[in-house]
Amino acid sequence: MLVKRVIRAMAIAAALGLSLAACGTRTGYAGDADIPESLGADGTSIVVGDVGADTTVRLFEDPRCPSSVELETQGAGAELNKLIQKGSVQVHYTFASFLDDKLGGNGSKKAANALRAALAEGKFVEYHQVLYAHQPDEAVDGFTDEFLLKMASRVEGLRGAGFDAAVRTMQYEGFVTASEKAYEDSSATATPTLELSGVKLPEFEKGYLAYYTGSPAWATRP
Repeated sequence: MLVKRVIRAMAIAAALGLSLAACGTRTGYAGDADIPESLGADGTSIVVGDVGADTTVRLFEDPRCPSSVELETQGAGAELNKLIQKGSVQVHYTFASFLDDKLGGNGSKKAANALRAALAEGKFVEYHQVLYAHQPDEAVDGFTDEFLLKMASRVEGLRGAGFDAAVRTMQYEGFVTASEKAYEDSSATATPTLELSGVKLPEFEKGYLAYYTGSPAWATRP
């Protein structure tokens, strides 16, 4: 099984390398605050990165999912962020919230709503990183209004009457519901699921991130 995973990872990494190698002419962005972010045309995803990027990644996450945190903080997330900053990759985030129904509570929904509210303030990239760096235990349902606002205080310029009200009133509940349905209608069967140009990479669901992120194809180029 290990050999099969490595061989498969090498093949995908080779494809990634071919795709990303042509992106060296972009100047990129100075920091997270400068990265373009917008609501996807489908109304269910949040798009981050250069509209002209040659590689498109679709990433399904549930805010309460510990495996999503593993991806963001220990695996592909950091590498993806570097490639987004370079202008090489554009990421389409779709946020599921099925763990609320599975575990009880509404933390996933509240967090997805808060992330959409951060997008309205032009602060999604920074807030997304903060939430995943401080994710409560999935069984605790810790994404309360108070916690989400406390975390927002760590992002310069995010807190304000509009954002705070959006968090407390679930202003973007329609987006949250539509995003969950988009996840259910997709080929993803768990979170995180990462698709590269439409090709699903199932190992990302199982924690075998090192085979991909350790490849030279994922390294940022000078």
